[in-house]
Amino acid sequence: GLRCYHTAGTDQEAEFEEALRTAALEAHAAVQAKAQAEEGLRMATTLTLAIVIWPWVYVVQVGDSRCYHFLRGTLRQVTRDQTMAQALVDEGALAPDRVASSPLSHVLVSSIGGEEAKPVVTRFDIKDRDGVVVLCSDGLTKHVSDAELAEHLGRMTSSEQLCRDLLHLVLERGASDNVTILAGRAPAA
Repeated sequence: GLRCYHTAGTDQEAEFEEALRTAALEAHAAVQAKAQAEEGLRMATTLTLAIVIWPWVYVVQVGDSRCYHFLRGTLRQVTRDQTMAQALVDEGALAPDRVASSPLSHVLVSSIGGEEAKPVVTRFDIKDRDGVVVLCSDGLTKHVSDAELAEHLGRMTSSEQLCRDLLHLVLERGASDNVTILAGRAPAA
């Protein structure tokens, strides 16, 4: 399936992006089959996966785990949460500044193993080696704002230190969900 990685960054990269979406849907089907085999068991998860094919990062996302790109003091959320609240914002029925307080902010409309999976592939470049890529579950973003994340990224000394500091912050604030944090930057030229 992913043997077409050589098409990344070319005019034929749609083949690679489709292979990424297909892989996510295969994972979705496998989780659904496992849940069906274990009668009455509900299984679902989010997926945010980054594949680097220099100088591009391809992100596959299902659910509300996120990918961020931090560059020169600016934090950009690369992915879009696949939640009911975000869907209402997209339809103009909910103001963007009310998402965080909405009870629908963590109700998934897409998940691996859930009712439906809608994998989205996003591509961005990391030619500027000063950038940092962060992948995280909503266990982090429930407790740490984007402004706080940017502040920590701005003073990071290493990916390990950043992840430890953010995890410590989440634990101090009650850690109401599981927490996954990955961070990395391109090696110096």
